[in-house]
Amino acid sequence: MYFFTADQHFGHNKPFIYEARGFTSIEEHDTELIRRHNEVVKDGDVVVHAGDFTLLPRERAIEYVKQLNGQHIFLRGSHDRWLSNTAPTMWEKTIDGQHVVVCHYAMRTWGRSHYGSWNLFGHSHGKLEPIGKQWDVGVDNNNLYPVSWERVKEIMSARPDNPNV
Repeated sequence: MYFFTADQHFGHNKPFIYEARGFTSIEEHDTELIRRHNEVVKDGDVVVHAGDFTLLPRERAIEYVKQLNGQHIFLRGSHDRWLSNTAPTMWEKTIDGQHVVVCHYAMRTWGRSHYGSWNLFGHSHGKLEPIGKQWDVGVDNNNLYPVSWERVKEIMSARPDNPNV
């Protein structure tokens, strides 16, 4: 099973991150995000992280990754200095016959959008209205959980067609 998520901001010790999400400390925030992730993601699942996993150095980032179930694909966002400059910024795949484009940033058009592909994004923390077959997979927009492929399909079934179809 595939899962999609973004904008966890693990270890980002700024009140505007953890207080906005209802926590009193970054430790409480991180513990709960890890718990919710592991509640739904199992070891054989693939998780696509669409950016802003952490601002921390690589060694600390790996400590978080080790606590999370699943096999991980990391895309660079605006706060991912722990990833190399050659880490991808976009991921494309056809799943169950549906083409999906994942990027940290929402796009007006994206690969195969004129053929009905879907765009999953983060960065906007649930504050940007998606257009067409788009969805913000960031934790702020999804009750602090990763979004399963099954849930993405449900969401997209209720979304309008892409504007350029």
